[in-house]
Amino acid sequence: MGELIFVRHGQASFGAQSYDKLSPLGEEQVHLLAAHWRETGEHFDHLYSGALLRQRETAQILRPLVAEEAGSARIHTGFNEYDGTPLIDIYLRDHHPADEPLSLPIHDRTLFQRVFEGATARWIAGELTPTSRDSGFEHWRDFQARVHGAMDELMATHEDGERVLVSTSGGVIALALQRALALPDSQVIATNWMVNNSSVTRLRFGDGKVSLAQFNALAHLEKPGLRDKITFR
Repeated sequence: MGELIFVRHGQASFGAQSYDKLSPLGEEQVHLLAAHWRETGEHFDHLYSGALLRQRETAQILRPLVAEEAGSARIHTGFNEYDGTPLIDIYLRDHHPADEPLSLPIHDRTLFQRVFEGATARWIAGELTPTSRDSGFEHWRDFQARVHGAMDELMATHEDGERVLVSTSGGVIALALQRALALPDSQVIATNWMVNNSSVTRLRFGDGKVSLAQFNALAHLEKPGLRDKITFR
């Protein structure tokens, strides 16, 4: 059987001018993963990354664990995360209580998560209506089809026995689980919130089947003195 190994990027720069960049802790998380894999003798045949900066930075740190002949990480936009900004903008404009005025950026992490959960629930239900102002909006069904299509492409391209490493994001990993476990749409985003930074999820594929082998593993951080480096956002 072949294997798809999904790594969620390290912690991004929440609250900074650009979110789409690994924070110093995010870089450390991925370096710790790479060191752990070197210790355990992990090696991969191919490396893919979404096009987002935090995904590419993660892939660059993991590159030494991939076969030399694979070259640099192959960029595949099918593994890009959905853009949460237009979802939140539409939600705040059309669905958030008028007596609680809010706008982006929201710097409080707890409040941001509450708003984000409300926005994504409406998104999956098809209740967010974009206008011409909402650039970057992607319908839920389009996001789902994009990710599942990218997975199918990799499984068709790579032979049984090959190990394919993919640097991506939490929403993509949640959809990978849906592909393997036939989860309902309502469960996908709930799964998204569980995916830790730099965590590892493994799917096995072959003979037209996809099965889950590991989800959200953090062996590289579940060690004495490192547990405080475990993050969701």
